[in-house]
Amino acid sequence: MKRLDYYKTDPKSLKGLLELEKYVAGSELDPKLKHLIKFRASQINGCAYCIDMHTKDARKLGETEQRLYAVSAWRETNFFTEKEQAALAWTEALTLIANNEITDELYEFVSSQFSEKELVALTMTIVAINGWNRLAIPFKQEAGSYEPQ
Repeated sequence: MKRLDYYKTDPKSLKGLLELEKYVAGSELDPKLKHLIKFRASQINGCAYCIDMHTKDARKLGETEQRLYAVSAWRETNFFTEKEQAALAWTEALTLIANNEITDELYEFVSSQFSEKELVALTMTIVAINGWNRLAIPFKQEAGSYEPQ
C-alpha cells in the first residue's frame, strides 16, 4: 500500500533534517565513508529505500561490490581500514543505542581514528541517516526508485 509522501504533505517538516544533511555533506568525512555508514545503519534499521540509495551512491563513488556485500559482517573481513572499522562500530552502537552502552573503550577507539571535528561529523551522519530511516520506513518509500545524481 502506498502511503503519504511526507515531503509533499509538509515540506517544512524536513527543514531541520535537510539542514543536518547539508552539514554532513559539507563535512570533512570521506564521501565513500559517509555512504558506508548510511548503508550500515539502514541495514540495521531495515530501510530498503535507504539501502538502495546508499549502495547506488557508494558504487558511483567507486565503492566495490565485495565491500558492500561484506558490510554486515565487517568484523570478519580484512576489507575495511581501521578508520572504517571505527566508523562502522560507532554506527552500530549509536543506531542500536537502546541496547548498547557507549563504552569508554569504544569511544577511545573511535576518537583515535577521527579528529574531534570529524567525530562530531561522524555522529551527525549517523543521527541524520537514522532520521531518514524513521521517515522512509513508516511511509514506505519505494525501494529501487532512487537514481543517483
